[in-house]
Amino acid sequence: LQKHEFFVDMTCEGCSNAVTRVLHRLGGVQFDIDLPNKKVCIDSEHNVDTLLETLKKTGKSASYLGEKSAQ
Repeated sequence: LQKHEFFVDMTCEGCSNAVTRVLHRLGGVQFDIDLPNKKVCIDSEHNVDTLLETLKKTGKSASYLGEKSAQ
């Protein structure tokens, strides 16, 4: 699985819940949300465009930060 890091303009628990909701709906993803730093790390076989479009469904601005090397 590819590990991707995204910036999502989340300000509260509600924002991170919205991210969780859209990603669960997409399916086939594992993710970590770092609310203080407004980052979402996603393990997925979906391509970056699909993931970014999905994150934008939250109504928050989102951008791709790059690939994270697997630890």
